[in-house]
Amino acid sequence: MATTPKHSISVAGIVIKADGQVLVIKRCDTGQWEPPGGVLELDESFEDGVRREVLEETGLLVTVECFSGVYKNLSRGVVALVFRCRRAAGDPHPTAEAREVRWMTTEQVKASMTPAFAVRVLDAFDEDIHSRAHDGVNLVG
Repeated sequence: MATTPKHSISVAGIVIKADGQVLVIKRCDTGQWEPPGGVLELDESFEDGVRREVLEETGLLVTVECFSGVYKNLSRGVVALVFRCRRAAGDPHPTAEAREVRWMTTEQVKASMTPAFAVRVLDAFDEDIHSRAHDGVNLVG
């Protein structure tokens, strides 16, 4: 009998301002630019996880507007659920998980993030729900 594959579920919030800029973090552990997010806890809803992760990593309270896509890291077995959000309260600032927090344009996102993370941000700007796979850096298929 084959063993059942193990997956981890993460959530991310794409926080978009009225001028089209997006909130991003430079992670302390990897030094990479990414949208704020992380592993979903067993006892929380997807939306609660997004709000918690954005708050922990940026100090910003957000309102979750809609689901924008699902992304699978094929090499690590991580499934990321991504949601478009808007700022509710607070001022973003560096935290224990994010050494830098800033607002970027979509062009800055394309130049600063790996394709696997930039696409999550860019996908949140349209009304479609996306389903994509990647190898940790580049999109696959």
